[in-house]
Amino acid sequence: QIKNIHHLVLKGINDKYAGNYRDQQVMISGAQHLPPAPFLLKEKMNQFIEWYSTKAQELHPVERAAMVQIIFVGIHPFVDGNGRTSRLLLNLELMKSGYPPIVIKNTNRLEYYAALDKAHTTGENFDFVSLVVKETNNMLDRYISLCNNNF
Repeated sequence: QIKNIHHLVLKGINDKYAGNYRDQQVMISGAQHLPPAPFLLKEKMNQFIEWYSTKAQELHPVERAAMVQIIFVGIHPFVDGNGRTSRLLLNLELMKSGYPPIVIKNTNRLEYYAALDKAHTTGENFDFVSLVVKETNNMLDRYISLCNNNF
Protein backbone atom coordinates (compact mmCIF):
# COMPACT_ATOMS: atom_id res chain seq x y z
CA GLN A 1 0.00 0.00 0.00
CA ILE A 2 2.90 2.35 0.72
CA LYS A 3 4.20 1.88 -2.82
CA ASN A 4 0.69 2.52 -4.18
CA ILE A 5 0.38 5.75 -2.19
CA HIS A 6 3.81 6.87 -3.38
CA HIS A 7 2.87 6.04 -6.97
CA LEU A 8 -0.14 8.36 -6.68
CA VAL A 9 2.06 11.08 -5.17
CA LEU A 10 4.63 11.00 -8.00
CA LYS A 11 2.36 10.04 -10.91
CA GLY A 12 2.84 12.60 -13.65
CA ILE A 13 5.79 14.15 -11.81
CA ASN A 14 8.38 11.38 -12.03
CA ASP A 15 6.80 8.25 -13.48
CA LYS A 16 10.12 6.36 -13.57
CA TYR A 17 10.38 6.36 -9.77
CA ALA A 18 6.68 6.45 -8.85
CA GLY A 19 6.02 3.54 -6.48
CA ASN A 20 9.55 2.13 -6.79
CA TYR A 21 12.22 2.02 -4.11
CA ARG A 22 15.25 4.14 -4.89
CA ASP A 23 18.31 2.62 -6.53
CA GLN A 24 20.71 5.35 -5.46
CA GLN A 25 21.93 7.02 -2.30
CA VAL A 26 20.07 10.20 -1.39
CA MET A 27 20.64 13.04 1.05
CA ILE A 28 17.94 14.99 2.84
CA SER A 29 18.44 18.68 2.15
CA GLY A 30 19.26 20.59 5.34
CA ALA A 31 19.37 17.45 7.50
CA GLN A 32 22.25 15.73 9.25
CA HIS A 33 20.62 12.32 8.91
CA LEU A 34 21.86 10.14 6.04
CA PRO A 35 19.26 7.58 4.90
CA PRO A 36 20.30 3.94 4.52
CA ALA A 37 21.97 2.68 1.35
CA PRO A 38 19.63 1.40 -1.38
CA PHE A 39 20.57 -2.26 -0.85
CA LEU A 40 19.23 -2.00 2.73
CA LEU A 41 15.81 -0.61 1.82
CA LYS A 42 13.90 -3.87 1.50
CA GLU A 43 15.17 -5.05 4.89
CA LYS A 44 14.46 -1.67 6.54
CA MET A 45 10.95 -1.54 5.09
CA ASN A 46 10.28 -5.12 6.23
CA GLN A 47 11.42 -4.15 9.73
CA PHE A 48 9.15 -1.11 9.59
CA ILE A 49 6.14 -3.23 8.60
CA GLU A 50 6.98 -5.78 11.33
CA TRP A 51 7.22 -2.97 13.91
CA TYR A 52 3.91 -1.54 12.70
CA SER A 53 2.20 -4.93 12.98
CA THR A 54 3.44 -5.52 16.53
CA LYS A 55 4.94 -2.87 18.82
CA ALA A 56 3.26 0.07 17.11
CA GLN A 57 -0.15 -1.29 18.02
CA GLU A 58 0.68 -0.78 21.71
CA LEU A 59 1.14 2.98 21.23
CA HIS A 60 -1.48 5.69 21.53
CA PRO A 61 -2.85 6.31 18.00
CA VAL A 62 -1.43 9.84 17.78
CA GLU A 63 2.01 8.70 18.94
CA ARG A 64 1.81 5.77 16.50
CA ALA A 65 1.01 8.15 13.64
CA ALA A 66 3.99 10.35 14.54
CA MET A 67 6.29 7.33 14.79
CA VAL A 68 5.12 6.05 11.40
CA GLN A 69 6.28 9.32 9.88
CA ILE A 70 9.57 9.38 11.81
CA ILE A 71 10.51 5.84 10.84
CA PHE A 72 9.36 6.13 7.24
CA VAL A 73 11.20 9.40 6.59
CA GLY A 74 14.30 7.97 8.28
CA ILE A 75 14.30 5.10 5.82
CA HIS A 76 13.60 7.50 2.93
CA PRO A 77 12.81 4.61 0.56
CA PHE A 78 12.07 6.69 -2.53
CA VAL A 79 14.12 9.10 -4.64
CA ASP A 80 11.48 11.82 -4.28
CA GLY A 81 8.15 12.27 -2.54
CA ASN A 82 9.12 10.77 0.84
CA GLY A 83 7.88 13.79 2.81
CA ARG A 84 4.54 13.95 1.01
CA THR A 85 4.08 10.20 1.33
CA SER A 86 5.00 10.25 5.02
CA ARG A 87 2.48 13.01 5.75
CA LEU A 88 -0.21 11.01 3.96
CA LEU A 89 0.73 7.94 6.03
CA LEU A 90 0.61 10.00 9.23
CA ASN A 91 -2.85 11.33 8.36
CA LEU A 92 -4.10 7.92 7.25
CA GLU A 93 -3.01 6.55 10.61
CA LEU A 94 -4.77 9.38 12.46
CA MET A 95 -7.98 8.93 10.48
CA LYS A 96 -7.98 5.14 10.97
CA SER A 97 -8.24 5.88 14.70
CA GLY A 98 -10.94 8.52 14.36
CA TYR A 99 -8.73 11.61 14.51
CA PRO A 100 -8.86 14.39 11.94
CA PRO A 101 -6.00 14.83 9.48
CA ILE A 102 -3.48 17.52 10.38
CA VAL A 103 -1.54 20.05 8.36
CA ILE A 104 1.90 21.21 9.38
CA LYS A 105 1.69 24.95 8.82
CA ASN A 106 4.45 26.88 7.06
CA THR A 107 5.03 28.76 10.31
CA ASN A 108 5.93 25.42 11.97
CA ARG A 109 8.05 24.11 9.09
CA LEU A 110 11.45 24.77 10.73
CA GLU A 111 10.30 23.20 14.00
CA TYR A 112 8.94 20.23 12.02
CA TYR A 113 12.19 19.61 10.13
CA ALA A 114 14.34 20.15 13.23
CA ALA A 115 12.25 17.70 15.27
CA LEU A 116 12.42 15.07 12.51
CA ASP A 117 16.18 15.46 12.14
CA LYS A 118 16.62 15.26 15.92
CA ALA A 119 14.62 12.03 15.97
CA HIS A 120 16.81 10.55 13.23
CA THR A 121 20.18 11.67 14.59
CA THR A 122 19.62 11.19 18.34
CA GLY A 123 16.71 8.75 18.59
CA GLU A 124 14.85 11.35 20.68
CA ASN A 125 11.29 11.40 19.34
CA PHE A 126 9.63 13.61 21.96
CA ASP A 127 9.80 16.89 20.02
CA PHE A 128 8.24 15.44 16.88
CA VAL A 129 5.57 13.46 18.73
CA SER A 130 4.74 16.62 20.73
CA LEU A 131 4.38 18.61 17.51
CA VAL A 132 1.97 16.03 16.09
CA VAL A 133 0.00 15.97 19.37
CA LYS A 134 -0.19 19.78 19.36
CA GLU A 135 -1.38 19.91 15.75
CA THR A 136 -3.93 17.14 16.38
CA ASN A 137 -5.29 19.03 19.39
CA ASN A 138 -5.43 22.25 17.34
CA MET A 139 -7.41 20.50 14.63
CA LEU A 140 -9.78 18.92 17.17
CA ASP A 141 -10.32 22.36 18.73
CA ARG A 142 -11.14 23.77 15.28
CA TYR A 143 -13.72 21.05 14.68
CA ILE A 144 -15.30 21.59 18.11
CA SER A 145 -15.39 25.33 17.50
CA LEU A 146 -17.08 24.81 14.14
CA CYS A 147 -19.63 22.46 15.72
CA ASN A 148 -20.36 24.93 18.53
CA ASN A 149 -20.91 27.75 16.03
CA ASN A 150 -23.46 25.66 14.13
CA PHE A 151 -25.66 24.86 17.14
